[in-house]
Amino acid sequence: MAMKSSFLHLPVPNFKGFSKISESKNLSFPSSTSLSQRPPPPSPSLPSSETIFCGKQSVRRGKQRYPSEKKKLERQLKDLNNVENKEEGYWRFYKLAVPVQKDPGKDHTGISDGLLEAVAKALKFPVASLLPHEAFSVVRKSFDARKVLKEPKFIYTVDMDTQKLLSLQPRAQDFVYRLEPKAGVVEHFSTEKDSGDLISILNGYTATNVSGVPANGTHAVSSNSLHNHKFQGGKKPKIAVVGSGPSGLFASLVLAELGADVTLIERGQAVEQRGRDIGALVVRRILQPESNICFGEDKLLSLLFLPPNYNNITCFLIILHIPSRICYGLNAHQGGAGTWSDGKLVTRIGRNSDSVQAVMKTLVQFGAPPNILVDGKPHLGTDRLIPLLRNFRQHLQNLGVDIMFGTRLDDLLVVNSRVVGVEVSNPRSDLGNGKRKLEYDAVILAVGHSARDVYKMLLRHNVDLKTKDFSVGLRIEHPQELINSLQYYSLASEVHQGRGRVPVADYKLVKYVHGNAATTAGDLDERRRSCYSFCMCPGGQVVLTSTDPSELCINGMSFSRRASRWANAALVVTVSQNDFTDLGCYGPLAGVKFQKEIERKAASMGGGNFVVPVQTVPDFLDGRLSVAPLPSSSYRLGVKASNLHELFPLHITEALQRSIALFNEEMPGFVTKDALLHGVETRTSSPVQVPRCNDTYECLSLKGLYPIGEGAGFAGGIVSAAVDGMYSGFAVAKHHNLYEGDIEAILGKVHKETGFVKY
Repeated sequence: MAMKSSFLHLPVPNFKGFSKISESKNLSFPSSTSLSQRPPPPSPSLPSSETIFCGKQSVRRGKQRYPSEKKKLERQLKDLNNVENKEEGYWRFYKLAVPVQKDPGKDHTGISDGLLEAVAKALKFPVASLLPHEAFSVVRKSFDARKVLKEPKFIYTVDMDTQKLLSLQPRAQDFVYRLEPKAGVVEHFSTEKDSGDLISILNGYTATNVSGVPANGTHAVSSNSLHNHKFQGGKKPKIAVVGSGPSGLFASLVLAELGADVTLIERGQAVEQRGRDIGALVVRRILQPESNICFGEDKLLSLLFLPPNYNNITCFLIILHIPSRICYGLNAHQGGAGTWSDGKLVTRIGRNSDSVQAVMKTLVQFGAPPNILVDGKPHLGTDRLIPLLRNFRQHLQNLGVDIMFGTRLDDLLVVNSRVVGVEVSNPRSDLGNGKRKLEYDAVILAVGHSARDVYKMLLRHNVDLKTKDFSVGLRIEHPQELINSLQYYSLASEVHQGRGRVPVADYKLVKYVHGNAATTAGDLDERRRSCYSFCMCPGGQVVLTSTDPSELCINGMSFSRRASRWANAALVVTVSQNDFTDLGCYGPLAGVKFQKEIERKAASMGGGNFVVPVQTVPDFLDGRLSVAPLPSSSYRLGVKASNLHELFPLHITEALQRSIALFNEEMPGFVTKDALLHGVETRTSSPVQVPRCNDTYECLSLKGLYPIGEGAGFAGGIVSAAVDGMYSGFAVAKHHNLYEGDIEAILGKVHKETGFVKY
């Protein structure tokens, strides 16, 4: 039976220009200083060639569920109701709401009196103050300020230790006995649901039973079994890991802990030197091709920050490490882009899965704040990454990992269709004979999506590369106070530049634009184009992510407190093979060529010297050049008023214009004279994918090569890249007899990630 379309068809009148609509209704765009007097948002007309679809998909219920969905639900309900002893184990309460006035604030992760009242209500216990705080622990905390709520609330997930509760408060026994499991509301676990960090797992610190499964329900390698898995005697397998982003770091960690001889090759510099190179870029506009925001010690943790009142002499550089995503694509050499990125730890591959929890707890082991384990939207921030990266690096070196900074991969050594080593060089060497050939038993390719020279090198070896969809667009910047007011209204006064009780306000907007209103629902997926906000950085700034002086691309970042007076986010649309072809880009690297064309055009619009072309949002919608004075920008290398509506092919520009107009209807005040668009954001994810075996992670077209992470097209964020690195590390270890067990028995089921976020 054909399913009904879950998208809402909206009327599509003719598009006559955004300014004409405003004039006809005598409307003006609001400024951030006149929110209370803001008129109703204009309702811009849309072109007749497009149809807009809302992004919310319907949920199948009852008879509409597929047979597989029905069976899965039946299993879940059976497991939920099968509670042998309610007075043992742990109960988990979901969606416990605490009003802002009764909560200590966003930074508090303990059990407050307000939260205890919510727990007592769920437990139907009459006096909340009689419940012992020690019996409860916070698993997750998030902030919900949706307009549909009567008042903003903090939403908690809380675990209750039943035995501890009953020992401290025996009168709660009857109330515990009356609890009934309900999916998504209250669930029972016979043991504490807690997975360890990767180092503890690898070293077998968690107690296990005879079968190798820990008594507490987590997955770990016992100390005895780990001893049997580590390489003993003979020659250790030599493994090269190319790229020190999240995937490369975690792959190196797994292999080194299991006994391999690991060499970590990073074309960029260590975080200390990388900071000096970025300083030269900011002060003297000198771009080091091999050491910049995208290339250098862990993309995972670096970022550049210039205060609003900086001058030509003074600049502050704070470098951190957190898997790639200065181009939200995760890796770009040691630290890579992620090092100079926002440090978001949000993921779509299962926040509560063992693999994701292992990554998060490993980051805490190396210095990340423990609250990332509880926050609904975990965020590190650039300023917290330097010590984390240094600790990670020191641990790898203590394990015997040889870290080679300033070493670029130039070629693979291939014998009989198998990789047997690498050819590397020092790009900064004054000598012309700086190339070296190094032999290895396997090469893990963990480069980021900005290592375009690596893609070309792979083609020379006839490695199969597939073009992959990604997104391009512009980065919009508003005053953060405006976003706070739009999202929180009167509660905006509680933000206090990231030091208040409520989080700095952010947003997430999604729309679909369809190119042919007459198209049926059957081919909707093939022809629709999603437009969405991406990598929203509240209290952040816009930073340069170019790797070539002739090209210009940008990204956003923020520090842990998110105290900047700006809020920025990428507004992007999906692009695919048809878009590449329309621009004359063909072959496996068509997406890369498409990126370069747009980036070169943006550089030309800015006039060179890394000046960014900008345009106010109303002018972009009307297709006219912005005039001075422009709104202030957090980008510190200079901006220039430009016709950004001429930057992309027409259909992409129109998709952005229509989506922005619709975003303004969903979030009135989004379109304002104070909102400034910056160009261009092109590196949202990898434009290629290197096909590999699902089980062994080995490249299908070249043996001995293991493509992983975002650069290979298998991750779409810091956490997913780190998880991919862990799984690949175990797969390579298993291939070389360093590990004999089941990988999924340790980290749980593999979550497939395409490296492309499609809403």
